[in-house]
Amino acid sequence: MAARDLQERIKKLIVDRRLASGAPLPTEPELMEFLGASRNSVREALKALQAMGIVEIRHGFGTYVGPMSFAPLIEGLAFRTVAGHYRGEDSLLQLLELREAVETGLVSRLAGRLPEADLAELDRLADRMEQQAEEGAGLAETDRAFHATLYRGLDNTLLSEVLEAFWDAFHRVQQDLVELPQDPRITCRQHREILDAVRSGDSVRAERAIRDHFGNIRSRLSPAAASDR
Repeated sequence: MAARDLQERIKKLIVDRRLASGAPLPTEPELMEFLGASRNSVREALKALQAMGIVEIRHGFGTYVGPMSFAPLIEGLAFRTVAGHYRGEDSLLQLLELREAVETGLVSRLAGRLPEADLAELDRLADRMEQQAEEGAGLAETDRAFHATLYRGLDNTLLSEVLEAFWDAFHRVQQDLVELPQDPRITCRQHREILDAVRSGDSVRAERAIRDHFGNIRSRLSPAAASDR
C-alpha cells in the first residue's frame, strides 16, 4: 500500500472515531493489523502525519491525535517568504497584503458588535501600547494581542487561528530580514482609531482605519525591503 494511502486511512480513522486532540491512537501492532501494513510502513506514515501536526508521537508512551495547529502553515509561509525575498521578490509585501485583505474583509463585521468585555480589553491594550511607546519598548506583542482580541469577537476559531498564523509568519520573517523604521506614536494612534471606529458602529470608518494601518506598514516596508536586498 502506498505511503499516501496509509496516511489517508489513519486520518479517516481519526475522523470516523471522532477522536479529539490528545486522544490516544491504536497501538502500533493494532494499526499494523488494521491497515494490513508493515511496522516500517506504519511508522513512516505516522512520522509524515506528525510533521503535519495531525498526530503526535510520544516515545515510550504511544501515538496521540496531534494539536492540528497551523504550525506547518506558519513554517511554510515563513520559508517561502524568506526564499522569495532573497530571489529579489516582494514576498514580505505580498504576505502583508494577504493579512490586509483578510482583516479588511472582516473588520466591518465587527463594527458595533463587540461585547463590552472585549472593548474594555482593547482599551487596556491600547493604553499599554501607548505606555510602551513612551518607554521606548517594543510594541509587537501588544499589537498582536490587540488584533487577536479584536477578531475574537467573530466567534470563529478557525479565522482567529489563520490570522494568528499570518501574524506569526510576517513578524518572524520581518524581524529576520528587514529593520522597519517605526514611529510608535503613529502605531498607537492608528490602533486607537481602529478601536474607536469599531466601538462607534461605523463599518466604513473601521475598514478605512484598518487600511490606513496597513498602508502605514506598507509605506515603511517597501523602501526598507528594497534597501535590504
